[in-house]
Amino acid sequence: MRTAWMIAMALLASAATAQVPGTKNLAAVSGGTYSADPDHTLVMWTLDHLGFTPYTGIFGSVTGSLTIDPKQPNNARLDVTIPVAKVTTASAGLTGHLLRPAKEGGKPDFFGPTPADARFVSTKLVTNGETGTLTGDFTFNGVTRPITLNVSFYGAGKTPPQMGGKENIGFRATGTIKRSEFGLGYGVPIVGDEVKLEIAAAFQK
Repeated sequence: MRTAWMIAMALLASAATAQVPGTKNLAAVSGGTYSADPDHTLVMWTLDHLGFTPYTGIFGSVTGSLTIDPKQPNNARLDVTIPVAKVTTASAGLTGHLLRPAKEGGKPDFFGPTPADARFVSTKLVTNGETGTLTGDFTFNGVTRPITLNVSFYGAGKTPPQMGGKENIGFRATGTIKRSEFGLGYGVPIVGDEVKLEIAAAFQK
């Protein structure tokens, strides 16, 4: 019994002295080319449902790259791909509807069963420190349009050796699009046209 208590106290002491590896310090960014972390990059979308509630879903498994020079941050370049087929919602019925095949002779209400990946390629970044605006070409449902996101630096640093020891950098971003502009106008205006985007973007090298 005493041994178990001593082990528990040792674990608590170790946790109390542990340090979070990431820091909100731009000096921790060494620069170069980073790969998107597909397990920790999330694109959350929210739209109005019948005027009663907001409804949120998620795209994950994002791949791509970020190239950044801390001395010239406005020259950063981002190119990421989002697998639409892996869309996640809290409703199996809604997820099935999003990926439902077209009715005979028509088009799918939303994406269909084998949707093309979405892609965002940056064209301009304007930043002054930890926040900025990022403009790029967004290809979604076969339509390419420019969109602008508000971005903020979240943190950087290296993971512990037992977790790979890779350099990480993370950002948050927000923006809005109109789904009807990407050929996804099903249900408008009963189901909202404006889609709010909240993005957690993680990169490693």
